[in-house]
Amino acid sequence: MLAKPHHFIPTCFSSPTKLPAVVHRVPSQVKIAPPNVISIPISSNTHAPSPSILDHAVDDSLAAYWDYQFLFVSQRSETTKPITLCVVDGAIPHDFPSGTYYLTGPGLFTDDHGSTVHPLDGHGYLRAFTFDGLCREVKFMARYVRTQAQAEEHDPATDTWRFTHRGPFSVLKGGQKVGNTKVMKNVANTTVLRWGGRLLCLWEGGEPYEIESETLDTIGRLDVIDGCDSAPDSGKNSGGIWDVAAGLLKPILYGVFKMPAKRLLSHYKVDARMNRLLTASCNAEDMLLPRSSFSFYEFDSNFKLLMKQEFNIPDHLMIHDWAFTETHYILFANRIKLDLAGSMAAVCGISPMISALSVNPSKPTTPIYLLPRFPDKCGRSRDWRVPIEAPSQFWLLHVGNAFEVKDVNGDSEIQILAATCSYQWFNFQKLFGYNWQNGKLDPSAMNVDGGENEPMARLVQVFIQLDTDGNLKRCSVEPLNQRKDSSDFPVINPAFSGSRNKYIYAASSSGSRTILRHFPFDTVVRLNLCSKSTHTWSVGNRRFIGEPIFVPKGDEEDDGYLLVVEYAVSVQRCYLVILDPKRIGEDDALVARLEVPKHLNFPLGFHGFWAADN
Repeated sequence: MLAKPHHFIPTCFSSPTKLPAVVHRVPSQVKIAPPNVISIPISSNTHAPSPSILDHAVDDSLAAYWDYQFLFVSQRSETTKPITLCVVDGAIPHDFPSGTYYLTGPGLFTDDHGSTVHPLDGHGYLRAFTFDGLCREVKFMARYVRTQAQAEEHDPATDTWRFTHRGPFSVLKGGQKVGNTKVMKNVANTTVLRWGGRLLCLWEGGEPYEIESETLDTIGRLDVIDGCDSAPDSGKNSGGIWDVAAGLLKPILYGVFKMPAKRLLSHYKVDARMNRLLTASCNAEDMLLPRSSFSFYEFDSNFKLLMKQEFNIPDHLMIHDWAFTETHYILFANRIKLDLAGSMAAVCGISPMISALSVNPSKPTTPIYLLPRFPDKCGRSRDWRVPIEAPSQFWLLHVGNAFEVKDVNGDSEIQILAATCSYQWFNFQKLFGYNWQNGKLDPSAMNVDGGENEPMARLVQVFIQLDTDGNLKRCSVEPLNQRKDSSDFPVINPAFSGSRNKYIYAASSSGSRTILRHFPFDTVVRLNLCSKSTHTWSVGNRRFIGEPIFVPKGDEEDDGYLLVVEYAVSVQRCYLVILDPKRIGEDDALVARLEVPKHLNFPLGFHGFWAADN
């Protein structure tokens, strides 16, 4: 059955300017509730055009605000039974593998009592597209992850919401501010993974939630890093000033704010060569201290822990994504610092908890830590505590791949393919353009024009050359392509993870709209690392995309398909798009487009996972 759909058709903004109501035909059993969305600020002297005029004014500021809003509209509907999607363009190919594409992200941004939250604090909403290779059809399901926070904030009897958790990036207007210690709101909305027979939704800072893969029912929290819910041993640094500070912080963070002793990072890695799952965590108190203690875990295909390693780094870091090779874990030092004024405001409940931190652009270089993955096999090697200094400053967003090659002399070169941005652009309090003071979204914060500096996300290739003893010979950073438009969410054929690869794909911007030049993305870009060629496929006017996913079907690296969700804000539709990666750049790259029922339109997703049927 379908739950009642709510909040997917915005009809007005909270500013004095009113947009005309839009009437849509929906199934008779569906009752439309009054909309409730994050608002976009529009100048009070701007007269709202009619929808027909708006359709043609694709580069108008009002159209840009309208389009951006539709990407972050709450969707309260869920599907408890699979729905077969209608193919509206092309056809599902005969050789498309059977399996499921899982996509997670936030689903709810506004409650029924006047509070809005940052997209990063939105409750996790898991979407599943299941491909039946024999029938050549796709069934769709979508369910909220029943986290502890969701259970406390949602009343199933009345289907109403009241936000009681602030979340790291938000401040509640309709809830308790001062004394509200529910700040680490595990909404399980960032990444999704199927491994060892388990389907998991992960978040940046808490245990993942296990999901039943057939029904998307939430089973509960899963402690994948056994023993990490207790305070870690400070070991080598025992008695130091920062250990004393950590000892003072732990009772506050663990007891008052109910934070886990270790924060499991949302980004994991799969070593295809060794068939291992790699995860990482860091100490909770290290968010506020100039040191960072990381633990890495490796699991076999049955989720059995094979190895665990800990590293204490004397630097204040904020790590979201990371890389690995056959011999190393790789951390790009996104350097942060404590903001004392912001900390006081955050503790008092008048600003988000993330206000306690800010980026630290004090170094003109980017420290890169090469942590030994198998120290017993390394022999002589460089001191991992001394970072490699990349000759440019950047903030790492996401990693596409990393691999290591050796020459005849035993020297090695590590290559990392990643998306980065500048410290000048990255701002904890302006991510996605969210203004916590008025609960509104402003797309201009994501579309600043940096001129030649190009501060927004871009794809880079990092080269680290080491001699036989692991000493640095050279480190360089080069753009992966010459495109001036922003790009993020780099992905590859997962079978080549950790190995040398030739192709990389990413979400990018065509730059065709002046107002929304950099974000949201509207283009899939394919880069050939050997020929340095770039090819693109764009989704069209007033349509955007999320992260692409590669679905392998053969042994060749580019033998497969790309999946990407299209958000057609101009017609208020979501589509699942199938692309032929070999044909990107050609007119026939589109293989098929499948339509999600209109009453089930969903907001922008974060990260996905392709799980092939065995």
